Amino acid sequence: MLEPCPIRTKADYRAALDEIERLFDAELNTPEFDRLEVLITLVETYEQGHYPIEALDPIEAILYYLESRELFLDELEPIKQAMSC
Repeated sequence: MLEPCPIRTKADYRAALDEIERLFDAELNTPEFDRLEVLITLVETYEQGHYPIEALDPIEAILYYLESRELFLDELEPIKQAMSC
């Protein structure tokens, strides 16, 4: 087992993900679990730099939620009325 090192390339990233998958069921307070935590931190750092997630516009998020569940905007009216009491 190699020591974790910075993730600089897509190959490093893929290897780290594979290792995370292998260690996913590691028991708490074991060297394997410690390694898993370190790898997760390294992957998160890599992803933040290479695959940033933009903040969602709140209205767009609501509309997406409704659309993905085949709901319509007027179906929110009972919720709006309940909250205004």
